Amino acid sequence: QVKLVGSGGGSVQAGNSLRLTCTVSGHTYNRYVLGWFRQGAGKEREGVAAIDNFGVTTYADSVKDRFTISQDKYKNTLYLQMSDLKPEDTAIYFCAADTETYMTTIQARGILRWAVNQFEYWGQGILVTVSP
Repeated sequence: QVKLVGSGGGSVQAGNSLRLTCTVSGHTYNRYVLGWFRQGAGKEREGVAAIDNFGVTTYADSVKDRFTISQDKYKNTLYLQMSDLKPEDTAIYFCAADTETYMTTIQARGILRWAVNQFEYWGQGILVTVSP
């Protein structure tokens, strides 16, 4: 059973940075996609960024050039480095994993909406609050 445990949230002022971490266990698949999603108050869950086993990445337009997704395969850890944070980045963030979806499909159909329903395994939410 794949288990994801996220950490690293908090409250920061706009313009500052935060790094989210997600440890992945019980995962023995050679092919996978890991992703970060978020859900703001009263909003639908949306995709933020994803990375596959080859290191190929994709980002939502709203975070491109500000957020960086990365992984440490030896530590089975997923990261999301968030820079130049804005109040609209305030949300509960989730890490997720999937072993069926291909990154090329996510890139073609979009990380923002379509990918949300494709990921099979989810971590608990991490609250990120950005004040003006």
